[in-house]
Amino acid sequence: MVKSKSQFTMKQPELGKKISEWRKAKGMTQEELVEKCNLNVRTIQRIEAGEVMPRSYTIKALMEALEIRESIQEEQTNLLERTPNFLYAALAGGIIYFFASIFEIGLEGEYVSGNYSIKMLGYLFAKSLSVLGYVLFGLGWIILTKKYLNQFLKISWCVIISATIIWFLVDLAAITISEFEMVDYYLVKVSSFGFFYVLLGMGFISYKKQFSMMGMVIGGLTLVSGVLIFSGVGAFLGLIPLTLAELGQIGLMIYLIQQYGRRNSPILQPEF
Repeated sequence: MVKSKSQFTMKQPELGKKISEWRKAKGMTQEELVEKCNLNVRTIQRIEAGEVMPRSYTIKALMEALEIRESIQEEQTNLLERTPNFLYAALAGGIIYFFASIFEIGLEGEYVSGNYSIKMLGYLFAKSLSVLGYVLFGLGWIILTKKYLNQFLKISWCVIISATIIWFLVDLAAITISEFEMVDYYLVKVSSFGFFYVLLGMGFISYKKQFSMMGMVIGGLTLVSGVLIFSGVGAFLGLIPLTLAELGQIGLMIYLIQQYGRRNSPILQPEF
């Protein structure tokens, strides 16, 4: 007997290709298959072309007509991609960054003004945690852009990760070298990140065809925050849309991790 219908989980167009392969392996024409499973030729043609997703009882009838005894679920398991474990670390990094950056921004402002209320060690810890989390988060997005193709977003993340590491090293130098003060370059640093956020926002906006409003909203918030931060005058206000954008980025990454192992299929028409 054929396997139970719970195992028929292969999606189109892979299912149609397999049915076509099995039929040809049996030396059967579409007309001969139609006679054995009581379907019309047009339905068989559309299923094999991947244009429709057949119902479970239709799949069962086809498998019985083709005398297929193997588990379709096993076929699908071999075809599906495994979600890279690093993506979970990247997601954790994004969450760590989100909370650590709140302390980092406040402490950095105090440090620049010279009136910090916490020991330097605490500031360095918060900053290191924030940078590490953000780099992991960005690398996760670079991995995702390989599956959900977006070359512009990939380049934007590469640029902003590089800038984050460089400015982190510059900050460490400013902290350890007495002749070098953070206040001397702080506005340049802030403005540069504003520019990079603009690029990042444009990268997310380019996802509008795949994720509709989700990509547009995240990209728009990131872009607006970038413009405000780049201007210097509205840098503080820019933190508001940036916070919302980063929450959106974390949410979108969670969604994409859940979808990673599933097959991207065209929009299928129901079978009539």
